[in-house]
Amino acid sequence: MDWQAIGLTVRLAASTTAILFLIGVPLAYWLATSRRRWRYIVDALVALPLVLPPTVVGFYLLVATGPRSPFGRLYEQATGALLPFSYEGILLGSVIFNLPFAVRPFAAAFAAVDRRLIEASWCLGESRFITFFRITFRTAWPGVLAGLVLAFAHTVGEFGVVLMLGGNIPGETRTVSIAIYDSVQALKFQEANATALLLLGFSFLVLCITYSLQHRKAFPL
Repeated sequence: MDWQAIGLTVRLAASTTAILFLIGVPLAYWLATSRRRWRYIVDALVALPLVLPPTVVGFYLLVATGPRSPFGRLYEQATGALLPFSYEGILLGSVIFNLPFAVRPFAAAFAAVDRRLIEASWCLGESRFITFFRITFRTAWPGVLAGLVLAFAHTVGEFGVVLMLGGNIPGETRTVSIAIYDSVQALKFQEANATALLLLGFSFLVLCITYSLQHRKAFPL
């Protein structure tokens, strides 16, 4: 079992989840409450990775972050390094590809908050900022947590985007899913089976946690 790949995968999933929490919560709240006509365009852009093959997302990210792109040149000038085939590159790709797995549950949770509770808080003189944290966020927290768990789990199992954008560099971009692929290619089926069983058990545990959170939200004690 490739423990180096497992450690890198956990690090990538944790970093991706933390970033998605920071950018996903305000974005999801805006999508759930905004009345802008062009909100649906933003919603479609966020959900786009759900319908695109991972290789397509990975290819366009590779082009967009390469040394010939304006963004890639700017990043190289600022850091002296390239984004493709680096940990930072696969982190960027992971955040973009897993965005809908976090934002959509977040938005659904915010949309389900009883509007009367929010308006009652406003009538009592609380600011929108305080109301969000005391009422909206606390009420929607099970849905937010479910989105974070799903994003973490999906990052652990990601293959296409990571391979296209990061390649297969041990200790840098080689994740668990790529390690399984390499084991199968090398006809090391016992090693591949051990790692695959680990992911299978982890995925089952994640689904149990997610459904438990959703059930708790639907039938609070």
